[in-house]
Amino acid sequence: MEIERLVQTLSAEGQALARAAEEAGTDAKVPTCPGWQVRDLVRHTGMVHRWATAFVAEGHTSYHPDEGLPDLDGAELLTWFREGHRRLVDTLAGAPADVECWSFLPAPSPLTFWARRQAHETTVHRVDAESALGGAPSAIAVDFAVDGIDEVLRGFHARPKSRVRTDAPRVLRVRAEDTDAVWTVRLSAEPPTCERGDTAEADCEVAGPAAALYLSLWNRRPFPRVAGDSSLATLWREKSAVTWG
Repeated sequence: MEIERLVQTLSAEGQALARAAEEAGTDAKVPTCPGWQVRDLVRHTGMVHRWATAFVAEGHTSYHPDEGLPDLDGAELLTWFREGHRRLVDTLAGAPADVECWSFLPAPSPLTFWARRQAHETTVHRVDAESALGGAPSAIAVDFAVDGIDEVLRGFHARPKSRVRTDAPRVLRVRAEDTDAVWTVRLSAEPPTCERGDTAEADCEVAGPAAALYLSLWNRRPFPRVAGDSSLATLWREKSAVTWG
């Protein structure tokens, strides 16, 4: 996706997250993040925004630690979040296309990486904030959801850190039914490998609208439909969590 579109999405999603958090209140529980209250969600996302901003704004070319979580709550916390989110948006929107800085997933450029990563980070956590209000989350565009599925399958879980592994080779297919996007995920004792397309016979297929699959792959909701060996869908739910640090 184009950087401008990703930054626009980041801007809108961060504002929506703040509105939902404000409406729910920082004491509210976050059903999609068991053990968290809204304050934990806002502190975490705001910290990540500032961490990401530093790489682009300060040109760090190697890993740079985050600044930790703030000891803020209520209205002060939301003001802090909004300020950090706005700085991230402005930094990405104003950065030169050839900016050099550290990143951790393949991308055409560091700027593309950070715009994409923060757009998806913020969208998933916006859904978390809305879960504190109850009801269904706001819509996610199909093409953006497809890009997010690509990121989690071909980016995050291609890394050695992925714990989604099987003793014997297995194949998981992911099919977005409201578009023509299909992924074939090959599981083994090594990190998963994934390619676009229906390229191998699947032991299990998870299918549904792209936005629903996107949230399912980030463990925010059950898979809409599972066919075949459901133990692979269970394996994903149990082992795919991406944690901070």
